[in-house]
Amino acid sequence: MAINWGLLALDPPGWGGALLAGFLNSIEIAVGGYALGILIGIFGAMGKLYGGPVIRDLLEVYTTVVRAVPELVLILILYYAGTDLLNQVMALLGQGPVDISGLAAGIFVIGVVQGAYSTEVMRGAIKSIAPGQIEAARAYGMSPGKVLRRVTLPAMLPFAIPGLANLWLIATKDTALLAVVGFSELTLVTRQAAGATKHYLTFFLAAGMLYLLLTLVSTVIIRMIERRARRGIAEARA
Repeated sequence: MAINWGLLALDPPGWGGALLAGFLNSIEIAVGGYALGILIGIFGAMGKLYGGPVIRDLLEVYTTVVRAVPELVLILILYYAGTDLLNQVMALLGQGPVDISGLAAGIFVIGVVQGAYSTEVMRGAIKSIAPGQIEAARAYGMSPGKVLRRVTLPAMLPFAIPGLANLWLIATKDTALLAVVGFSELTLVTRQAAGATKHYLTFFLAAGMLYLLLTLVSTVIIRMIERRARRGIAEARA
């Protein structure tokens, strides 16, 4: 089947504008979910390493369950069950049902999934830090928060970047799973455009190119960040 490039025009009857809007929605969810996952990962790793037995056990259950259950199933559970649970809580408080936006729900779902993997990446990176660095910071009387901000996070970054980079690329692809709950991201818009015009090759090829472009740009940025983060280590060894 020949590719009809006119269908990819930005103005109607072309679907190019809709595809780009879906692509931007995918990026928005990926960035929000990834940032939330990083935040969960930092506190999850600290809890696993320095928390009490109860906190460590709870975090172990969280990371094990999320990594064991397929992400599509998790998305369905968190999206539908999470919305239902929130509305039940609101009903108990005497409030009406809450209409959760697809964007907020998508960021939350991706963030929870990413948080489990980020926790393990961060935990491994923190354990790679020479214990003497943290002990020296504590000896200087730094508070736990200051030790985390000034010593732990900068020192673990070079060890965490490869794992976190993979998680970012996974987050960009996980946004496609949100099509099953009806969120208007790139994959859903592509399916709608292909179904309406019957030009499946044209639209799914275009969507694949957009995902590839995002991966290539991300790879370049990640390499720049990694090179900058490891520059200090090379100077220290020299």
